[in-house]
Amino acid sequence: MRKSLIAPISDPASDQVWLDMDRIASVEVTSEQPGYPIEFALTGKSRGWRAANPGTQIIRMIFDRPQTLRRIWLVFEDSENARTQEFVLRWSRVQESSFREILRQPWNFSPGGSVRENEDYTVHLLEVGILELIIVPDKSGGDVRASLRSFRVA
Repeated sequence: MRKSLIAPISDPASDQVWLDMDRIASVEVTSEQPGYPIEFALTGKSRGWRAANPGTQIIRMIFDRPQTLRRIWLVFEDSENARTQEFVLRWSRVQESSFREILRQPWNFSPGGSVRENEDYTVHLLEVGILELIIVPDKSGGDVRASLRSFRVA
């Protein structure tokens, strides 16, 4: 048998230079479970963010100066709950102005099946003042908390 090693497939997020949110933005969040702060999702270095309360959650990035965004990468994980989640990404040029929806995406989580949702969007957004992620963790109204493994922008 002839055999050779080939290069592994790289993680699409590892090749990207992501915006350093610590330096260029403040972040608002509707709730946060102790031990799962939003910083974990924004840096991609740990187990991510979880809401402290069930129901719809908002994560809002407020940029110090308007940004041009070219890529948005989201990872959601849930291996415990069967549910249909929906999230909405939207943006605004300046604080407290009208928002423009980028997309609205449902996803069905199923323990033992679909437990990880990876979303990788190429965008061309100019002069972004606010980027907002709205998560409805269970469209049927169940008592589920939102979670987010990773939220990166470039």
